[in-house]
Amino acid sequence: MSYQREYERRLRVGFVGVGSHAYRNLLPTLTFLPVELCAVCDLDLERARATAAQYGASGVYTSTAEMYAREELDAVFLAVSPRLHPQLTCEAFDAGLHVWLEKPPAIRAAQVAEMISHQGDRVCVVGFKKAFTPAADKVAEILAEPAYGPLRSLLAVYPLSLPREGARLLAEGNHTNNLCHPMALMMRIGGNISAVTTYRARAGGGCVVCEFTSGAIGTLHMADGSAAGVPHEHYMFYGNGVHVEVDNFQRVGLYKGIPFKYERTTHYAPTGFDHGVLVWEPQNNLATLENKALFTQGIYGEMRYFCDCVLEQRPAELCGLPFALELMQVHEAALLSEGDRTAVAG
Repeated sequence: MSYQREYERRLRVGFVGVGSHAYRNLLPTLTFLPVELCAVCDLDLERARATAAQYGASGVYTSTAEMYAREELDAVFLAVSPRLHPQLTCEAFDAGLHVWLEKPPAIRAAQVAEMISHQGDRVCVVGFKKAFTPAADKVAEILAEPAYGPLRSLLAVYPLSLPREGARLLAEGNHTNNLCHPMALMMRIGGNISAVTTYRARAGGGCVVCEFTSGAIGTLHMADGSAAGVPHEHYMFYGNGVHVEVDNFQRVGLYKGIPFKYERTTHYAPTGFDHGVLVWEPQNNLATLENKALFTQGIYGEMRYFCDCVLEQRPAELCGLPFALELMQVHEAALLSEGDRTAVAG
């Protein structure tokens, strides 16, 4: 990893939307990316000016069209409402720019399909950060090993609810895709999903059962009502004689089991090192990068991946628009399901 000032090649980028999330999480990540921030665009002109001055950008705009016309940019980062993502993404594509945008990418899956129709040869990555965490990388590495994979089933626990009357909400465009957070990790590891069944608890929460085209089954437990401000995410991936646990993206455990015979085994830690549990977690006692939320939560990973794809002139295989389209279709199917198996459009 290098710092921005150390890269020999940098992308000339603009940044659209410099509100609280962008200011706290995305803009600080530029320190570690091969970019030169040339322009800032925000409807709040004073906020755009202050942000541009802080990060050394010379261009300040309230209009993306004006920014694209005046600046010589390679790419743009979009951190605005998902209601604005489709229009702004298509506009950037039409201006010849590569695009990174926050999740969710849109309100409806059809809008993502429209974005794809404008994309051409431009790179696009959607910021599904959980798919870019170090934990996600480690799970993918483990289950790619023939001795450990393939994935058979998975369990995800995440605090959310899916509202009822999904058909009406989809027709009105009046909903938020919170499902995208855990589903991005589930789909990175499990692959495409062919059908879902949603069960809603009366007081909120419930579960979504996902049928992967690989034959694996995944269950998302919607833990609505969980305590706020404490660790609340948990994932378990079951392979071939092993399982992998991810706790709040701060701990990854590979459980390989121990030599065991019912009625005979008397020692829970038998001789040898080819069994038991292997754990990875941040050491958190030094001010090093692997401890920082920008890295453990996948924010650096998603933005660096985008930059690398653009610089290397290769399409985004992870969390590109086709992936985003499939994830949005899963979300729509989950909204429509009322305890019945619902096929995912595709």
